[in-house]
Amino acid sequence: MNNDLIAKAAIDQRLAGIITPVIEDLGFELVRVRLMSGKATTLQIMAERPEGGIEVDQCAEISTAIGATLDVEDPIIDEYTLEVSSPGIDRPLTRLKDFATFEGYEAKIETTELIDGRRRFKGQLAGVEGNDVLINIEEGTVGLNFDWLSDAKLVLTDELITEMLRQRKAAGDINEDEFDEIETDETPFSEEK
Repeated sequence: MNNDLIAKAAIDQRLAGIITPVIEDLGFELVRVRLMSGKATTLQIMAERPEGGIEVDQCAEISTAIGATLDVEDPIIDEYTLEVSSPGIDRPLTRLKDFATFEGYEAKIETTELIDGRRRFKGQLAGVEGNDVLINIEEGTVGLNFDWLSDAKLVLTDELITEMLRQRKAAGDINEDEFDEIETDETPFSEEK
């Protein structure tokens, strides 16, 4: 199965190989890894619990464990900042199961090759059939083989925000008495390396 959505470049794939066992030992799953090089180098890691969600202190725990492993393995030549975060609400969809989990929500999908003359598809996710991701677009339901995908993410809609808040409330993550103090899931935990 295509792992490119989790880790695109060769270095990302090598890092995913090192990071995945560390994250899984802590009881989490790797959603995405990207080594971003610009003026500064940042290693961005998105992780979550198997059932979804992650808290800021858990991001810190993962960051510490990954930092220690990378210090030993030393795959990154430059100095870098390690950033561990949750996938956020308008999250990237990187695993086949993500498309099943978020059935009914709006998504944008891009493919590596042209499919019926287009590479970009926006519509409502309609689940998974075998290795195909189903999406309802204006012309009808299209099945896109997971291996054809180059990028996919949820679109931020009111329905999605409402559902995420409902899930967090149900999980006991939100106490409405302290609502103004809730941190959003998208607060990245950064640590200089």
